[in-house]
Amino acid sequence: MEAALVERLEAAVARLEAAVASGASLASAAPRDLDVPAAADPAIVAYEEFVAEAVGRLTAAAEKIGGKVLDATKLLAEAFAVAKDLLVQAKQLQKPASMADAHDFFKPLSDVIAKATAMTEGRRPDYFNHLKSVADSLPALAWVAFLGKDCGMSFPTAHVEESWQMAEFYNNKVLVEYRNKDPDHVEWAKALKDLYMPGLRDYVKKHYPLGPVWGPAGGAAASQPKVVAPTPKAPAAKAPPPPAPPSAPLFTTEKSPKSSQPKEGMSAVFQEISSKPVTAGLRKVTDDMKTKNRADRSGVVSSLAAAPAAPEKTSRAGSFSFKSGPPKLELQMGRKWVVENQVGKKTLAIDDCDSRQSIYVYGCKDSVLQVNGKVNNITVDKCTKFGIVFKDVVAAFEVVNCSGVEVQCQGTAPTISIDNTSGCQLYLSKDSLGASITSAKSSEINVMVPSGATDGDWVEHALPQQYIHSFKDGQFVTSPVSHSGA
Repeated sequence: MEAALVERLEAAVARLEAAVASGASLASAAPRDLDVPAAADPAIVAYEEFVAEAVGRLTAAAEKIGGKVLDATKLLAEAFAVAKDLLVQAKQLQKPASMADAHDFFKPLSDVIAKATAMTEGRRPDYFNHLKSVADSLPALAWVAFLGKDCGMSFPTAHVEESWQMAEFYNNKVLVEYRNKDPDHVEWAKALKDLYMPGLRDYVKKHYPLGPVWGPAGGAAASQPKVVAPTPKAPAAKAPPPPAPPSAPLFTTEKSPKSSQPKEGMSAVFQEISSKPVTAGLRKVTDDMKTKNRADRSGVVSSLAAAPAAPEKTSRAGSFSFKSGPPKLELQMGRKWVVENQVGKKTLAIDDCDSRQSIYVYGCKDSVLQVNGKVNNITVDKCTKFGIVFKDVVAAFEVVNCSGVEVQCQGTAPTISIDNTSGCQLYLSKDSLGASITSAKSSEINVMVPSGATDGDWVEHALPQQYIHSFKDGQFVTSPVSHSGA
């Protein structure tokens, strides 16, 4: 055995010496039957080079600022290091069948992201926009959890772009605030953006467009990583996109302490208006019940004529019909609150929300929703006799295809859109008087604004729904119809 090994080594040395003498490369002369250590993964090498340059630039800027900005930047560097470890481990493990199976494997990354998010919670800290930029950008690293097109995530490149869009709002605030004050903060914000766009996006697009590379099917399960031991699951409310979504709703629709407190403004009016149907005691008058169509013309409606009108009470619906489905009140993919098919629920509430998330309300009737927090945008679609109270929206509030809705803005809303809606009562706070209101194919829109003289009083303004179009000087001039009687 030893003699054979010596012969093989001597033959290998002879071939190497001959190659050197003839000018050939060592790689071409290497014996194919010897075990040669595998070269480092070029994708991992490229990742290390990318992180060293991009994160290094960001850290250098953070060191000039110091304080919590430096602490948050260190957490970001730690998250990128953990993502690299996951990529290395994935090549040695079997691809998990679902996100639930990989929960423990991705937990180290989730924990780092949770630490960054915790820095932004509670009383608003110093450099809040810096900290929020870091916390909202780190979910971009969840691309390492992409398991296929059916896993519920966007493809890795798209996921990085979408995640940065959530963080860019606060990053731009840093740029605007320090543009003419401190170049170190401006450099930090620019370095953070370049880290993700185009840095991480282009890296993922080049090396991992379809997600991480996993080991053979017969390898160890990803739920049992070799380096990181499994730990108890983090709370679902704090977990970033990599962990599996909770199977149960994040919260119930029972009245919470916040929602049970009486609100100022028109919250009480919503409850009073929606507590009893306005037309509960009315009955439809058919053609045969009208005096002009009856032979006796006595003015007395017989009981036989009124009987057929009874089923109309139950079959009558709102102006917009829709297929009713199971009621929902849930957070989907950590970004979109869905409230659907809620009927007769006056205590709906969304408390745990942030400015990255949107709210979509569909098919609700005779219900009231309270939004306790800032969100990106809110859309109310195909709802009847529905009331909603919200604080702040970053982008826009929209009402579409609705009938008889009550809307109260307690904070700010840059844009309010009302489309194809009949009957909309809109209450604006003093902070939201600068909102731009757009209406189309809608009627009976009344806007209530606070009175400057007395607190608690409202002044009603009806938005015009009729217009006069006159052709003057080669173009049409449009003006609303005045109903003042002047």
